[in-house]
Amino acid sequence: MNIEDITPGGSYACKYKVETMLDAHGRPFNLSDTPLAGPGEWEGVGIIMQRDLDQRLVKLKDTQYKMNEFVVSFDDIWDVDDIEWVEE
Repeated sequence: MNIEDITPGGSYACKYKVETMLDAHGRPFNLSDTPLAGPGEWEGVGIIMQRDLDQRLVKLKDTQYKMNEFVVSFDDIWDVDDIEWVEE
């Protein structure tokens, strides 16, 4: 699915990459007591929260490290797909 073609108000997720501060284990920094390793590239799966067609950006919430949100260029996302919310 193309990011430009998603329906506003729908629920979508995608894979992404972003340059961010990583901890010593190579994970995105999240205010834990783990020492920082410095900037690096992180790849993950994120829920699309907002999309800006003019600036070609999306705001994502990482599905693995839920405290982390990133703003990512359309060029750095792929595998956009519908998601279905399931209560556990």
